[in-house]
Amino acid sequence: MSTTAAPEDHLPLTEPADEDLSLMLTIRAFELKLLELFGRGMLNGTTHTCLGQEYIPVAMEGLLRPGDHVFSNHRGHGHYLARHRDPEGLLAEIMGRAGAVCGGVGGSQHIRRERYLSTGVQGESLPVACGVALHLKRAEPGALACVYIGDGTFGEGAVYEALNLASLWGLPLLVVVENNGIAQSTPTSAHLAGSIAGRAAAFDVPYRHTDSVDVDEIRTLLAPAVEAVREGAPLVAEFATQRLGPHSKGDDTRPAEEVAGLREAGWYARCAARFPERLRRLEEQARARVDAVAADVTARGLS
Repeated sequence: MSTTAAPEDHLPLTEPADEDLSLMLTIRAFELKLLELFGRGMLNGTTHTCLGQEYIPVAMEGLLRPGDHVFSNHRGHGHYLARHRDPEGLLAEIMGRAGAVCGGVGGSQHIRRERYLSTGVQGESLPVACGVALHLKRAEPGALACVYIGDGTFGEGAVYEALNLASLWGLPLLVVVENNGIAQSTPTSAHLAGSIAGRAAAFDVPYRHTDSVDVDEIRTLLAPAVEAVREGAPLVAEFATQRLGPHSKGDDTRPAEEVAGLREAGWYARCAARFPERLRRLEEQARARVDAVAADVTARGLS
C-alpha cells in the first residue's frame, strides 16, 4: 500500500517559474484530453498517461541540452512534450492525422524525432542508449544519453546488461527511474526484491534518490551528478512518484481511496494549496491551448 501525506506537509520549497508550471499543466491537460477522447470513442488502441508524474520530465529538461539524446518508454507523453513542446504533432500521431510526428505509424508509444526515441518494449531502450552513449563519448564529448524507465523495468535483464556496460566503459548514461510504486497492477513490494539503490551499487554506478516534487529543488540536487555524467560517470536517478491514472486507459485495480490519497499528496495539490490563483490562471491557459489543439487535430484528414 502506498503511503501518502497531506499536501500542506510537503509544500514546494519554491514556486516554479511560469514556464515550468505551464508545461506541467499542459502535460496534465494533454493526458486528460486523451482520456476524454478515448471515452468519446475517438481514439483507437491504448495509451498510458503520466498523470501525477508531469514534474519529472519538466525538472529533467532543465538539466539537459539540445545535443543530448532522450529515450522514453510506454508512458512517455510527458517526456516528449517536455522535450519538444509539440502537443499538435503528438496528438496527430496518436490519432493518425495529418501533421503526425511519425506519419501516424508510431502511435502513442513509438515515436522518433531528432534525438528523441520512445518504445513500448520494457527495457529495450537501455542497451540502445548505451550504444548511443558510447558514440557520444567518442564523437561528441559533453553530450549524454538520458533514458526513462519505471520500477517494473527492473525485471528485465537488459537493465543489468546496460548498467554493467555503462559502468565498465564510463559511458555518459543518465538513467531516470520513475518509481511510482506499481507495475501495471502489481505493487513494487510484490515484484522487486532489494532496492534500486542496491542494484546501482552492484555495478558501481552512482545513485541519487528524491521524493521531492519541487522542480528547482530537484535540479539543485541532480545538477552536479548530471554534469559528472557528461564526463563519463553514469548515474541512476530514482524519483519516488505517484501514478494517478490507470496503467492504461481503464485498468486501474487500486482502491479509490488509495488513488485519492496519492492525488492529495501530489504536486498539483501542493501547488494548489500554496498559490491557488496563479495555478488556476495558468491551468486555464493550458486547458484552452489543449482544447484548441484537439479541435484542430480532430478536424484534419488522416495522415
